Amino acid sequence: MTDNQPLLLIVDDDPTFCRVLQRAMQRRAYDVIVAHDVASAIVLADTQLPEYAVVDLKMQGASGLELVKYLHQLDEETRIVVLTGYASIATAVEAIKLGATHYLSKPANADDIVAAFARTEGDADLAVSDQPLSVDRIEWEHIQRVLQAHEGNISATARALKMHRRTLQRKLSKYPVKE
Repeated sequence: MTDNQPLLLIVDDDPTFCRVLQRAMQRRAYDVIVAHDVASAIVLADTQLPEYAVVDLKMQGASGLELVKYLHQLDEETRIVVLTGYASIATAVEAIKLGATHYLSKPANADDIVAAFARTEGDADLAVSDQPLSVDRIEWEHIQRVLQAHEGNISATARALKMHRRTLQRKLSKYPVKE
């Protein structure tokens, strides 16, 4: 690690994605450390406090939201971008409440991430869609809210939704419906 380059922690369970993003961020003058799960990321963050973090939301084991909370508690100045292929309104709101700087849906490139680190305020000029959400998207959002309310517990969420656990698991294994 060099003293003049900011330290970036990348946490994602996809090793190929991590390697590609690591190289791209190193070209943008970041020192980069990588973890593939929340537990490893916590160990790294405890030994080398990152100034920036890119955290995948859905990984084996603990959720990226737990890591966002942990990193924010370690240092409120850490700029955290949550990056996920499973974007939902519920998880975006929770990520920001827990201390994330920004929330991006995959695919996002290194330039998108650097821009997200730099954002300090919301965008009041963001266009509001004239189209309502589809029924499938509303179902996805509702499942995500209930799952979040039950702290990621699939069985409790299935009971709350009056749905068979396997049915819920099938729905969760799919990417969210596009808006």
